[in-house]
Amino acid sequence: MPQLNTTVWPTMITPMLLTLFLITQLKMLNTNYHLPPSPKPMKMKNYNKPWEPKWTKICSLHSLPPQS
Repeated sequence: MPQLNTTVWPTMITPMLLTLFLITQLKMLNTNYHLPPSPKPMKMKNYNKPWEPKWTKICSLHSLPPQS
């Protein structure tokens, strides 16, 4: 039974690992990495607000003191 003869195992495993390493390196070198997208400048739009800024400033819930 030849698979039980362990004297040739290092001879077979070493070239196999070397081949796998070389194939992996070649595949990594041929990989095209895409550049990340560049950010676009945001354009702010002015929306028509149906409320008055004065009213929201006075009656905003966040501006009121906490009630106990």
